[in-house]
Amino acid sequence: MILRHAFTPADNVRLSHLCGPLDQHLRTVEAALQVRIARRAEHFRVEGPKAAASQAMEVLQALYELAREPIAAETVQLMLAGDGPAAAPGNAGPVLQTRRGEIRGRTANQAHYLAAIASHDITFGIGPAGTGKTYLAVACAVDALQRSAVQRLVLTRPAVEAGERLGFLPGDLAQKVDPYLRPLFDALYDLMGFEAVQKALERQQIEIAPLAFMRGRTLNHAFVILDEAQNTTPEQMKMFLTRIGFGSKAVVTGDVSQIDLPRSQLSGLIDAERVLRRVQGIAFARLTSADVVRHPLVARIVDAYEARPPATA
Repeated sequence: MILRHAFTPADNVRLSHLCGPLDQHLRTVEAALQVRIARRAEHFRVEGPKAAASQAMEVLQALYELAREPIAAETVQLMLAGDGPAAAPGNAGPVLQTRRGEIRGRTANQAHYLAAIASHDITFGIGPAGTGKTYLAVACAVDALQRSAVQRLVLTRPAVEAGERLGFLPGDLAQKVDPYLRPLFDALYDLMGFEAVQKALERQQIEIAPLAFMRGRTLNHAFVILDEAQNTTPEQMKMFLTRIGFGSKAVVTGDVSQIDLPRSQLSGLIDAERVLRRVQGIAFARLTSADVVRHPLVARIVDAYEARPPATA
């Protein structure tokens, strides 16, 4: 199918912003949607399957409306992360207030994920890398802390990844666990700022610790996040979920395609989805490669791994 459109009145500055440096934005749209885009002045021609060509033209129209100023490559990628312009800022769903300003879901699944967190005491966010599982959960936690909806944040991860365990890492305990918790720190620094995070850590408003440190505790009036939950055992998952006290909210995130447990060990995340699916008050949000908001190659990498045939012994 071939679609044609002329952006009028012709504005060379906006057309330049729309296309990007060396037509980078047009090439990004072509690669993401598998279409061909040709341009002569304000006249655009899109060739490809009907649905893809129509979506490409909608994206171009949305970009033209933003083109009063230069458009960042990230903006184009985020538009393409969901169903075209619907993935752009303004997508329906809860809006979070952080240091970075308003944060909302960039795709329909992300909006559903945020809505589930807002309306449930325990939410599971399951999906591949780059879909915003951890970042959006931390954003919800920061928003809740700043609104005084909770008194503190507790962020935890199992300290088992890529076949390594704490005992084999050099340094004292703090140095051993730091690599495992670094992604949580990165999200906090981005959403709150370095100084604010350091002050909150000193006041014990924020606690970041390995999952093993949760045993025997009851967490009241807290926003608790368990990240990389695919690397928990069923016993660890049960232990974590039963730490939740009054006035608390928990989010569990994980990617069941990246389990680093021994092959014979059942993942606590897979077990929890099976056991808790029908428990009232618990929500499960599924994210897919269509929700990836990193480089467009990440979504294609995820799809390629999911499509590969199972390994044979």
